[in-house]
Amino acid sequence: MQLLLKYFPNLTEDQIEKFKQLESLYQDWNLKINVVSRKDIDELYMRHVLHSLGIAKVINFKDGTKLLDVGTGGGFPGIPLAILFPECSFHLVDSIAKKLKVVDEVVAGLGLTNVKTTHSRVEAIDDTYDFIISRAVAAMPTFVHWVKGKIAKLQNHELKNGILYLKGGDLSEELKDYRTTTIYNLTDYFEEDFYETKKVVHLPMKYRG
Repeated sequence: MQLLLKYFPNLTEDQIEKFKQLESLYQDWNLKINVVSRKDIDELYMRHVLHSLGIAKVINFKDGTKLLDVGTGGGFPGIPLAILFPECSFHLVDSIAKKLKVVDEVVAGLGLTNVKTTHSRVEAIDDTYDFIISRAVAAMPTFVHWVKGKIAKLQNHELKNGILYLKGGDLSEELKDYRTTTIYNLTDYFEEDFYETKKVVHLPMKYRG
């Protein structure tokens, strides 16, 4: 928890309380339905919560922003971002029902009213969003194909509507066909060794009417 306050010193009391609750909720539910590895549970704030909030170092979402979290797994990056941005709406999607069971229970336990979940493949989601967020669920060309046509037309941020993707390692081959991407190294924001190869990739996407 100190790790979060180090990088996000302006959290409200309510946000601090919710972030504190995360650990016990995940520990409890992970015993019943394993969605996070044992090691990751022990380092939940470093490996999952702060990592998810790396997106918030790149962009400060305005109130009313609509976000789609694709392949949310145990609820990352969607749940930590939903705590940080209570006036934004988050739609968390995963094709594995048992993972969403954990997400639903964590969301209920935290009393988050700005999160909804859907058990579905993302291609079947029929809506548009300002940003599509995710943590390395597929190579970028595959991911772009999945989310085509799901970007909202109206632009409300300096960063153009599109994908915000948490990825690691060398992305030069994967992104070579995407000239408009911007890569943000998380080492510019977080000093822990864990973030050495971690990045946020922003890929603007055009609205398709």
